Amino acid sequence: MAQVVAVASGLVLLLTGCVSDSSGTARSAATPALDVLSRFTATAVPALGPKEIAINPPGWKVSPLDPSLPGGGLARHAMLFIGEGCNKMFLVNGGKVIWTYSTGKGGEFDDAWLLSNGNILFSRMAYAEEVTPQKQVVWHLDAPKGMEIHTVQPIGLEKVLLIENGTPAHLLVINQKTGATEVDHALPDAGTSVHPQFRRVRMTASGTYLVPYLEANKVVEYDQAFNVIWTYPVTSPWAAVRLHNGNTLITDEKDKLTREVNPKGETVWEFKLATDLPPEIKFPGSQTCLRLANGNTILCSQGANGQACQLLEVTPDKKIAWALKDWTDLGPATALQVLEEPGVPEIPGDLQR
Repeated sequence: MAQVVAVASGLVLLLTGCVSDSSGTARSAATPALDVLSRFTATAVPALGPKEIAINPPGWKVSPLDPSLPGGGLARHAMLFIGEGCNKMFLVNGGKVIWTYSTGKGGEFDDAWLLSNGNILFSRMAYAEEVTPQKQVVWHLDAPKGMEIHTVQPIGLEKVLLIENGTPAHLLVINQKTGATEVDHALPDAGTSVHPQFRRVRMTASGTYLVPYLEANKVVEYDQAFNVIWTYPVTSPWAAVRLHNGNTLITDEKDKLTREVNPKGETVWEFKLATDLPPEIKFPGSQTCLRLANGNTILCSQGANGQACQLLEVTPDKKIAWALKDWTDLGPATALQVLEEPGVPEIPGDLQR
């Protein structure tokens, strides 16, 4: 039976095959991101798109693949994979890279989404953009002079939420179809240095804004009128995710830990690289994180220039289910979308379990 799901922003989407989480919120059981992968291997897909800029990845000191690492290597998940230090995004399916998109030198990838219509939305520091599987640019937004865009989130298929780092920074919701800026709110407490202000912003399923202040050492949740409704002090929060259980999953880049806290700010789960990582697995630090439907958590890392793992999948009892170290096919891992996970990417909060 189809259900209509609405969030406070006025977004209304029709879902089929819905399930409900512990709060009663309807979630999609479909996997539309996985369903569109065949479009990326069609005969009409060019090797190089009209605005694509080919790059030669840096000369990483690549060590041999280690078959003793758990999880089955590149075949474990279908995924959209991006990383700082390699301006080339990768789509992976069946243990192989099936599609790439390169954007030239300079700047960095920090956020990317494979949407249910088959397009990919991403941030590139100097701009945000949406491209088709055929590598046609269908939407582009340059950062204003002196500002940077590191984070984007689709709100339906016609709107984008982003932050422009700046003095001050601005949280924006832009209608891609009309070009109208529907939300523009200054964040003057983000810090005086533009580059490290923000790497993530997310609208939640309830329509609030969850904003990790990387430089100001806090995660703040705002309602739609930008009243503060929740705050959590934490060192260098690179990413914060509102989970379906109502808790928040946070990556602390400086202290090299990922922590789940409840609405009271109490720690309910934590993975510290210093104490919880087995010594035989090298993983220097994490940036983004995501929670899977099976309860496992994936951590993303830049991987120490080819000498360490890029991805870890950790069970609730802190066992390593998957450690990916593949510098032959991929580069650093800043962010990841696991494509077989249930959820519609452009519905706020639907993907994160």
